[in-house]
Amino acid sequence: MGRRLFPRCRSLLATRRGAPSRRRRTALAVAVLAALAAAAPGVRPLPGATASAAAPPPAGPSAAHGPSALFDPAPARAALERLLPSRAAQFTLVPVEESASGDSFTVSGRAGAIVVRGTSPATLLTGVGRYLEEVAGVDLGWPGSSVGRLPTTLPAVTGTLTRSASVPHRYALNDTDEGYSGAYRDFASYQHDIDLMALHGVNEVFVPTGGEYPYYRALQEFGYSAAELRAWIPGPAHQGWWLLQNLSGFAGPVSEQLVEARAALGARIAHHLRSLGMTPVLPGFFGTVPADFAGRNDGAVTVPQGRWVGFDRPAWLDPTGPVFDRLAASYYRFQQARFGPSDMVKMDLLHEGGSAGGVDVAAAAGAVQRALDTARPGATWVMLGWQDNPAPALLSGVDRSRVLIVDGLSDRYDGLDREARWGGTPYAFGTIPNFGGHTSIGANTGAWLDRFHAWLGKEGSALRGIAYLPEGTGGNPAAFDLFTALAWRSGPIDQKSWFAAYAARRYGGADPHAATAWEELRRGPYTLQTGTWSEPQDSLFAARPSLTASTAAKWSPKAMRYDAATVERALGELLRVAAPLRTTDAYRFDLVDVARQALTNRSRVLLPRIRTAYETKDLDGFRTLVREWQAHHELLGRLVGSDRRFLVGPWLEDARSWGADPAERDRLEYDARSILTTWGDRGPSETGGLRDYANREWAGLVQDVHAPRWAAYFASLDRALATGTAPAAIDWFARDDAWAHGRQSYPTEPAGDPVALAGEVRTALAAARR
Repeated sequence: MGRRLFPRCRSLLATRRGAPSRRRRTALAVAVLAALAAAAPGVRPLPGATASAAAPPPAGPSAAHGPSALFDPAPARAALERLLPSRAAQFTLVPVEESASGDSFTVSGRAGAIVVRGTSPATLLTGVGRYLEEVAGVDLGWPGSSVGRLPTTLPAVTGTLTRSASVPHRYALNDTDEGYSGAYRDFASYQHDIDLMALHGVNEVFVPTGGEYPYYRALQEFGYSAAELRAWIPGPAHQGWWLLQNLSGFAGPVSEQLVEARAALGARIAHHLRSLGMTPVLPGFFGTVPADFAGRNDGAVTVPQGRWVGFDRPAWLDPTGPVFDRLAASYYRFQQARFGPSDMVKMDLLHEGGSAGGVDVAAAAGAVQRALDTARPGATWVMLGWQDNPAPALLSGVDRSRVLIVDGLSDRYDGLDREARWGGTPYAFGTIPNFGGHTSIGANTGAWLDRFHAWLGKEGSALRGIAYLPEGTGGNPAAFDLFTALAWRSGPIDQKSWFAAYAARRYGGADPHAATAWEELRRGPYTLQTGTWSEPQDSLFAARPSLTASTAAKWSPKAMRYDAATVERALGELLRVAAPLRTTDAYRFDLVDVARQALTNRSRVLLPRIRTAYETKDLDGFRTLVREWQAHHELLGRLVGSDRRFLVGPWLEDARSWGADPAERDRLEYDARSILTTWGDRGPSETGGLRDYANREWAGLVQDVHAPRWAAYFASLDRALATGTAPAAIDWFARDDAWAHGRQSYPTEPAGDPVALAGEVRTALAAARR
């Protein structure tokens, strides 16, 4: 059978003596999957999916030259046709051998005939991305596009545009990304995001989708019924924290069909990454088991993990005990059979307060790595650099040469020495510019530009990559663009020059007002000070009502991190951008986003004034200020309703689409609603502080959650002032939980003119200053 099915696999192995490189292992994996698909066709379809998971992408014009002995550029061609359907034919994609220095590309060619040479399908797309930005002067961002401004005939390249990756690891996605970016997206959504990541030079992507599948299958071999496990597994929006060993069961139970559908989607995502020469980073097994596991398995030793912000944590199976190796082997066997191979696995022991009990941490880490190595020889263990993890004791027990720490704190604190802290373990310079998916503009970009190349070039540097780790993606496109550019520049980037160039391409043409707007944004929200935070402040409009509220999410910055006037001035300049550029998707997204931020920042001026009026018993002044607050809140709702990316309707519709019957659709909708509001049950939400952790200013949330909360609060204060009595107590959790369990439908298409609405914001803010 092997001789008939796998001739391409044998040829790949025969091309080089010894262990194949990652590039050849990736090509081998793709060949194996293609052969398996041919032998056993028929993949269960997903909601919104139309193509088979293993179906090869359609070949483009480059296929006329025949498949390369190095790699097949057809997947890059297919991605290009998705991203630039009317211009893709003007590109010729040429595979080249990867040199000892790593990935690289060159771009050359005359008008209408652009030649991109690259060392992988993804790197070919990176070359296209650099061409679009540096030669054609347009932007294909995440989100927002100006490629509609491309000329019919693409412009020629002067000379040759050449770039090499300065680091081998260009990693993307936080463990929380699926929960905060949308756990119910379809394959087309994930495929588009992966294509964009490739366009920006990313080559390693965390894939948690379907992460429950190997647990579900493996634990059935260790004394658990399928029904028991489906009750233990949380709803998809909360699974990221289960994979981190923080909770279990919430928003469940999950169904058999949901487990299977998510596994099929995860397999498609992993296959698409491999087809582009990118690495799917899969969750690994480090010992998460149900609390009663030891009672069902002789010899097993488990360590209770206590509670995580109000949730009971799953137990930790001692990796040095006799049962761990067998369960790990079963886990990896099921995972590989369903998702295919991967030589990078993500796992974090003792995350956010986990307890080692009496287990030797170094020995446990060594046992976890040995189990991984048995299943995936030579695999890299990816760990998150967060709080005090990974601890020196843990690192002392592993082969550090096969570890990559994706640092979540590189741009947050000052005085960091990662080589000293982690004993020379390879790490990636990382950023978390967004927590919970907040719709806040800004990032510590100055720290990125000051630190990355300095850390890379210092003597004895262990820096081997970058790691883009926002807790939620799909916003803040300038941050994504600039951060991923770090890995493709041989030297430091000048911040002011970069933002000037970004302004020139973001809307598909140079414009003085766009340039001034982005200079204001650079000076304000994109030049945040380091030392405490890596994200901007969130919205008081989304906060739990209080006269002393300083933040919506418990762990967000408590005050403005920049001069709010910079955003107001940027809004005024954006409204003066030339008419032809206003038609671009990027302009309309940015205009809504900047107007939203300008209006949101006003809440931090108004609330202290409302407090003063209340405390001085100035009823007329109180009412005047409350009317202004409520008028701004009403305008905010209409503004965000004008762009689909700020609507809660699609988020909820996506969740319901995965249910097989009304009861399951309702459970999944609660999963999706709760993560945005209460997050959990009363204990974790209130005492644990998780409420509004994932707050965002979306149409639907603004009108039916945030504004009614403040209206009820201000009404209670008004009555108290008018009657001289104490304000009535309000059960905020009960109100929010009622919405989370609600079934009201919301629009899935935008309404209103974003330009006109942004103009209303400018007028309202100008009037408020008078």
